[in-house]
Amino acid sequence: MNVIVSNKYSAMLSSLSTKIDLIKTIDGEFQVDDLIAQFDNFFFNKMILDITAISGYQDISQIQRLSFGMDMSKIILLLDDSPVVNSPQYLSELVSMGIYNFTRNIDAIPYLIDNPNTYKDVAQYHILGNNPGPQVNQMSNNQNSSGRGFFGFNQAANEQSFINASANVSRLGGTRVIGIKNLTDHAGATTLVYMLKKQLAENYSVLGLELDKNDFLYFNDPDLRSVSSKELASIINNPVNNYNVILIDVNDSAEGSNCTEMLYLIEPSTLMLNKMIRRDRNILDKIKSMKVVLNKSLLDSSDVRDFEGEARCSVFHNVPPLDDKKDKHRVLDELLNKLGFDKNKPSSEGSHAARLFGIVKE
Repeated sequence: MNVIVSNKYSAMLSSLSTKIDLIKTIDGEFQVDDLIAQFDNFFFNKMILDITAISGYQDISQIQRLSFGMDMSKIILLLDDSPVVNSPQYLSELVSMGIYNFTRNIDAIPYLIDNPNTYKDVAQYHILGNNPGPQVNQMSNNQNSSGRGFFGFNQAANEQSFINASANVSRLGGTRVIGIKNLTDHAGATTLVYMLKKQLAENYSVLGLELDKNDFLYFNDPDLRSVSSKELASIINNPVNNYNVILIDVNDSAEGSNCTEMLYLIEPSTLMLNKMIRRDRNILDKIKSMKVVLNKSLLDSSDVRDFEGEARCSVFHNVPPLDDKKDKHRVLDELLNKLGFDKNKPSSEGSHAARLFGIVKE
């Protein structure tokens, strides 16, 4: 069942009631915190969110705050026709935050419910290095590069003259900033950052950071740096930063808000899960809106489904124990590809079907 949150486009969105299953509809302008609180323990398939229902929506930081409190993979964002919202910078920053399902076309919404976008479908809107990609100003009126034809952005709305300074937040721009945090003790964030950095570095310029610890010292890699939480913002906002990706082992720092995306690691052994729940009795409610990765996991696909059912959350990816001395792991390319790094395609395994846990036997 789906939810509609509407404001300016309430009359248009009401027409969807005959096309999609609805469990709840609300109308008005809402503060971000109120929206998050209202749907914190409310279960739904997709939320169709009229962007004008978000108070201060033209300030991209409001959308960022929303992304911290809600699972944006479940949100379909209906954009208005304002120049700021349709500027290349604003659209790029939506993509940087992992918000891939946005449109100005009401008719696109039922399609996106059943066929959600991946990064590949919206990559043409992502500005890397503050330079629009070659297709940004070449899109037809109603068709994106994958031929899906549902975005409804016209050429005039994508011209540079519409960029507004309020939407130009440098740390949400060309560099993807991905935080990784352990939810269970010793879930492996430090080593996973190291391995992801090593695997991404074949195709991207990558910096790895760890906050308030010095474990990176032992990897002997100049692009892995141990820094204090106070230094993080200045590193991310450095005007000469030319990294495509910054991976951050957040540890216990509160600076995760500086990340545009977060992965939360759970080592799903009975001991670690029970420790996590005893430490925070509300953790199972919290992880519903988190991008959860099972790490150092010996669960098979059936076990993962059972975990999702008991925890009432969605597992983004399942990573088995890996040998950190190897340069390449198929399962990590699968994770990176799911995150939108198309250059890291899982290697072929001949005529055999891809197996989720084949990496264990390498």
